[in-house]
Amino acid sequence: MTLLQLEGVSVRFGERAVVDAVDLAVAEHEVVCVLGPSGSGKSTLLRVVAGLQQVSGGRVLLGGADQAGVPVHRRGVGLMFQDHQLFPHRDVGANVSFGLRMRGAGRASCTAEVAQLLDLVGLPGAQGRAVASLSGGEQQRVALARALAPSPRLLMLDEPLGQLDRGLRERLVVELRGLFSRLGTTVLAVTHDQGEAFALADRVVVMRDGRIAQAGTPLEVWQRPASEFVARFLGFENVVPAAVSGTEAATAWGTVAVPAGSPEGEQRLLIRPAGVVLRAEGLRCEVVSRTFRGTHVALLLRPQAGPVLEAECGPAGAPAVGDRVAVTFTPAEVVVLPPETS
Repeated sequence: MTLLQLEGVSVRFGERAVVDAVDLAVAEHEVVCVLGPSGSGKSTLLRVVAGLQQVSGGRVLLGGADQAGVPVHRRGVGLMFQDHQLFPHRDVGANVSFGLRMRGAGRASCTAEVAQLLDLVGLPGAQGRAVASLSGGEQQRVALARALAPSPRLLMLDEPLGQLDRGLRERLVVELRGLFSRLGTTVLAVTHDQGEAFALADRVVVMRDGRIAQAGTPLEVWQRPASEFVARFLGFENVVPAAVSGTEAATAWGTVAVPAGSPEGEQRLLIRPAGVVLRAEGLRCEVVSRTFRGTHVALLLRPQAGPVLEAECGPAGAPAVGDRVAVTFTPAEVVVLPPETS
């Protein structure tokens, strides 16, 4: 069942469309992450749903009800921001209970619910701690508990882990995923970090210039980017013009096998780094750089013809900078990209 429905939502600042005729549905208990570069409109979209930004056109519906004119505090949504926005002069318990008290909950029920929420987010017994004494990760947990306290029908997260170091982000995103699954929380989050979004979301939405460039499961978007923009936003750089005929494509890197059923004619071709395989024979390249990534080594290769190639290989026996290697391409890692649309 659909909880949130956006119908042709637009936001204009003067002549500029920050959000441009966006249609989006979020089902109950679904976690949706909106991705995009700075200025793509993702945070503005979140503010529209919350009621913090007036629309220039279109409708926002929650539970089937048009939210036009409905104030923020009556929409039944929870908000968690990148900078936490905790009350520094109040302790942890008072921060978490704020929404409950605003809703008229009694002291006894507040005390019990705050204790339960803090236990849920991994901070048992922290009610009396000062906000200033908390680490960044602990403040994040308190902000989450406060957002969850009023039992919002929709929880919205704005770059929720953006200020945390990578190790803590990776740990918390796993915890959040498990927590939302247990609670059945419906979540709409915005982030610029695709790794974070892919780990957290049931569905990702990639935005560009105020419009949705692609929406799908993390696996769908990763395996089949809808355009060169999406591919490059996800970090794929091996994109070249190609003339596709049948199961082959003529490129600056030579003839590349493509999946059966690929669109023919003048196209753009993506080859994921995992599909650039070191062989005894193939396209001759020079290793320009190598970067150890833990599970693999990322290589930058300069071929005899065409633009540089990104490749991956195992740490054992990885070639050194300056080495000459040969590569072939794995068809399963080749994507014929749809043409860009204006």
